[in-house]
Amino acid sequence: MDIETLADNFELLGPWEERYRYLIDLGRQLEPMPEAEKTEQTRVRGCMSQVWLTHEISAESPPKLHFRGDSDAHIVKGLIALLFMAYSDKTAEQIRQTDIKALFGRLGLESHLSMNRRNGFYAMVERIRALAEQPAAA
Repeated sequence: MDIETLADNFELLGPWEERYRYLIDLGRQLEPMPEAEKTEQTRVRGCMSQVWLTHEISAESPPKLHFRGDSDAHIVKGLIALLFMAYSDKTAEQIRQTDIKALFGRLGLESHLSMNRRNGFYAMVERIRALAEQPAAA
């Protein structure tokens, strides 16, 4: 699913409880992350929940980044899935150009997530952008 379809689906949902359930369902669909990849090196700092994020870089030119992630919190896993819709399998330039704050606002998440979850969300964004800036990705 792409980000536009996600936004359209969010608009069709009723109360926020339905939207949270939808996020949780998205998290359940994440590509599995092997336990061996859940290390201190892949852990995202700044999140209240445990969050791990790793990536692979394609051999094509320009290279694309493919992300895998996991969390011990269901809603956070949904937020990870949302971020991957926006960033995974994109070039470093496409990642730089993605306005995630606009998407976050469009989905209404800014006013419906706790400050801690919002901070964790943006910590994941910063991690993704940092990975995109590494020499092999850029």
